[in-house]
Amino acid sequence: VQLQASGGGLVQAGGSLRLSCVASGSVFSIELMGWYRQAPGKQRELVATITSTSDTDYGDSVRGRFTISRDNAENTVYLQMASLKPEDTAVYLCYAGRNIPGSNVWGQGTQVTVTS
Repeated sequence: VQLQASGGGLVQAGGSLRLSCVASGSVFSIELMGWYRQAPGKQRELVATITSTSDTDYGDSVRGRFTISRDNAENTVYLQMASLKPEDTAVYLCYAGRNIPGSNVWGQGTQVTVTS
């Protein structure tokens, strides 16, 4: 499985961005997709995940502002981010959890920078 993330950028506080992550390869093995983020000097943290049956989970810091969705036909997961805050600034990493132990996949990061 390979993951290609896109959609990051520079936005002012209060603005919105949408991230996309396209999976390719053995996509039949993917059970869960999602996003994590990592800011300089901080630990990686959960942003949001979505299962193949569209059950979602969100990190406390983004719940109510971010929405994750997926298009199974396009093997794509989206992260709609609204009411962005400077503390949302981070590298956002796409993630795929697979039904093969030890073979979960991380995509390359996409930078999101929120200015005050």
